[in-house]
Amino acid sequence: MPLRVSPKRNHAMDEMSSTPTSDSTRIVFLLGKRDVPADGIQDYCEYLGKALERRGIQTEIAHVDWDSQGWTNALRMLRARSAAWSKSWVVLQYTALSWSKHGFPLGVLAVLRSLKRRELRCAIVFHEPFGLSGHRMVERVRCACQNWAIRRLYGQADMSIFPVPLETIRWLSPGDPKAIFIPIGANIPECEGLERVIPNVNSVSRTIVIYCLSDLPHLDRELADIANAVRKSLLHGMKLRVVFLGRGTNEASGDINRAFDGMDAEVLNLGIQKSESVRLTLLQSDVMLCVRGPLYPRRGSALAGIACGVPIVGYAGAAEGTPIAEAGTELVPYGDREALGTALWRVLADRKVWQELHEKNLSVYRRYLSWDLIAKSMIDALGPDPA
Repeated sequence: MPLRVSPKRNHAMDEMSSTPTSDSTRIVFLLGKRDVPADGIQDYCEYLGKALERRGIQTEIAHVDWDSQGWTNALRMLRARSAAWSKSWVVLQYTALSWSKHGFPLGVLAVLRSLKRRELRCAIVFHEPFGLSGHRMVERVRCACQNWAIRRLYGQADMSIFPVPLETIRWLSPGDPKAIFIPIGANIPECEGLERVIPNVNSVSRTIVIYCLSDLPHLDRELADIANAVRKSLLHGMKLRVVFLGRGTNEASGDINRAFDGMDAEVLNLGIQKSESVRLTLLQSDVMLCVRGPLYPRRGSALAGIACGVPIVGYAGAAEGTPIAEAGTELVPYGDREALGTALWRVLADRKVWQELHEKNLSVYRRYLSWDLIAKSMIDALGPDPA
């Protein structure tokens, strides 16, 4: 059965009902463990769901709460709930840690098997299209397990959706009709009238935003990179405001203070913020500094910056061949702090450069990353019957 566009519905009535109607095809987003304090996969499904509903597609978000209920109870509840999904596409969201405490995601195979026994149409969004590698033996074994699970999921799914261009996934067979590239969007509200927002254009001060920090042991390296880049711009006489927000920033409060101790810059740590506040902070910033490894197209913080037109300074090595490469980014070799500081100062100091990068971001957002475009791509992908 193809995916059908249903008539517009009364969303107030929908919110009062815990059981979605089954009078036409809909999409069920199936998630694993809830992430705290912020859940990017949940946000992705909510924003995409709203865009799909604007196009007349009903959506539902369901969780397999194996972490709190145990696998036996969670699978039993899934079997009961999925009885109402016969006219739905079930779109499973995959990351290793959403389906396993320690990154061995074997339980997700049982989830997919349960859905297929009901003869449900199943698509998978591979937010992680390959295993997370490392140097220790346990990390190598974990990575091998993840790669095996990913390929098993891919083989059994009716449609596989990847947030990176297919040619960058080496294990994929070229031209496979059930694999499709659909970018993820920014987990913030749409930025209407963004062209009229040009932050601090007449101000002598500049604002640098850092959206999310990693845990130890990577935190120390990131803060050293950030502090060194900021110091270089201060040496040129700039007045700077450095704003931290998002995951990892509350926990790193003491480390941030030590990294900027004695530095003549205003430092604010906003911590976890609601999406509307995140958007407002980004719109009021001059540049985003991204140093959590090479910039890649699944980095939600960078996508939020692009959606808000904020030029991004970061590390190269993973953006090539993706929409990120066309965006307003200044990328330098990974770990080159001197080049990072020079790029940051150039974007902050030259308003012509800033405007060019700003406009590139808006263009990339319109062509690839708006939720309405992503929703259309999802509908197109799920439209035909699975082969």
